[in-house]
Amino acid sequence: MTDQTEIVRESMEYDVVIVGAGPAGLSAAIRLKQIDAELSVVVLEKGSEVGAHILSGAVLDPCGLDRLIPDWRDKGAPVTTEVTDDNFYVLGEAGQVRVPNWPMPPLMSNHGNYIVSMGNVCRWLAEQAEALGVEIFPGMAASQVVWDGDRVKGVVAGEFGREPDGSIGDGYEPGMELHGKYVFIAEGVRGSLAKQIDARLNLSAHGDPQKFGLGMKEIWEVSPDKFHKGRVVHTMGWPLGKNAGGGSFIYHLENNQVLVGFVVHLNYANPYLYPYMEFQRFKHHPMVADLLEGAKRISYGARAITEGGWQSLPQLSFDGGVLLGCSAGMVNVPRIKGNHNAMISGIEAADAAAAAIKAGREGDRLTDYDGAVRGGAIGADLKRVRNVKPIWSRLGLSASLMLGAVDMWTANLTGWNPLGTWSHGKSDAAATGKARDHKPIDYPRPDGKLSFDRLTNVAFSFTNHEESQPCHLKLRDPSVPIAVNLPEYAEPAQRYCPAGVYEVVEDASGPRFVINFQNCVHCKTCDIKDPSQNIVWTTPQGGDGPNYPNM
Repeated sequence: MTDQTEIVRESMEYDVVIVGAGPAGLSAAIRLKQIDAELSVVVLEKGSEVGAHILSGAVLDPCGLDRLIPDWRDKGAPVTTEVTDDNFYVLGEAGQVRVPNWPMPPLMSNHGNYIVSMGNVCRWLAEQAEALGVEIFPGMAASQVVWDGDRVKGVVAGEFGREPDGSIGDGYEPGMELHGKYVFIAEGVRGSLAKQIDARLNLSAHGDPQKFGLGMKEIWEVSPDKFHKGRVVHTMGWPLGKNAGGGSFIYHLENNQVLVGFVVHLNYANPYLYPYMEFQRFKHHPMVADLLEGAKRISYGARAITEGGWQSLPQLSFDGGVLLGCSAGMVNVPRIKGNHNAMISGIEAADAAAAAIKAGREGDRLTDYDGAVRGGAIGADLKRVRNVKPIWSRLGLSASLMLGAVDMWTANLTGWNPLGTWSHGKSDAAATGKARDHKPIDYPRPDGKLSFDRLTNVAFSFTNHEESQPCHLKLRDPSVPIAVNLPEYAEPAQRYCPAGVYEVVEDASGPRFVINFQNCVHCKTCDIKDPSQNIVWTTPQGGDGPNYPNM
């Protein structure tokens, strides 16, 4: 009995249902209650607690927080480490060249920004929301959209107890339908509900394909004499070179903790590229190795990052709801920042929904939200930098640094991009080249001091999944990994996954494709990069996945 039509669920009615307790969803919830304390607002979070699935760099531009809670300093927000030192390097294998700050447009400056744990910021935002009367339900994965024709009426949340084959077991809990006058989708990158809505309503029809990067991050406790609170370091170049776009970040947070991260743009061609091992190799650069000598790794995590920016924004509103933050792709790639835009999107959506409800409306399109995003602070932030990513993809790092800087400078001064709008072209999946056209890359073995194998590192993400549930990583066609992806692309899932979920195992009957879904850190890379688009990421039951303490 797997037919959803046969399952009877209770329902609850709210003014606004919000999926995702990240900066976008929580900002929306707070703003709604600030406008009208009588509005009923619920936030659903698939992680075991608020912040459990939050992974971000993060240097926070406080403009969104300033707008949402102007007195956040007095209220004890965990936003205390102001950037004191802003550095940018281009790396070679054995050395580095510092790029001076003065040629960069002002938007690239981190003056006035803060190094934070966004997980802890979200935990604090949740406290502010609950104090206003917002209901927050962690451990409640929203697995399905509830439709009323082509209107999003609500979501199904809290389903537990399916057997591994998808059938209903003795301990099955059907969950509930939560209906809203409006439903806010704030799942983050490549969310399963956003994909369902886009597939039905074709929200992305008139934009460029969304582009993505894979961000991996470790927290290290370093020697006090090497710690410089407030220092920000960004690098490009080695070890990626011409193999892929991307770079690193090193942020000195507090208590001798340094956030070390690495981003690989997912439009790389060579299917033998191994993003996780590029990250591990990066830490052996002399500049980084010196910082981490004698240090202690505390945690690890990974997630995809939206990189399409202005060109890839979908239609943001639809009958019954809106897309917020990274569900829509609001990251400013050159700045490596999206949390401020996520918060502003939540504010703008709340303003639009509250006004509509006050006017007696429900279930229609909040077109005012589209206009506020595209014509407001978010649109201005994204338009100024819209050509940096496509220039890099087409012409390489050097051209992007030069042409992109000119374009950003002009846009910053005049609001006009002299290069117009460059297209991103094909999707990251389609960008994957055939194995026969590329050479394998020889990666050094992790040394267990600076670099680590994937499974060892995944243990530091504190990931857990109930093994008795169905695998949440679905194959459209189970034959494709071995019949197509292995001979054509050397099955890149073995390498692009930063958690070692996918393996090709040889036995007496030949190669088999194995999915170790228990390892999944919910990064969504497989859903993005699989060249056959055969892997579909769906949400597991609530409370499963990583449990990031301070990411």
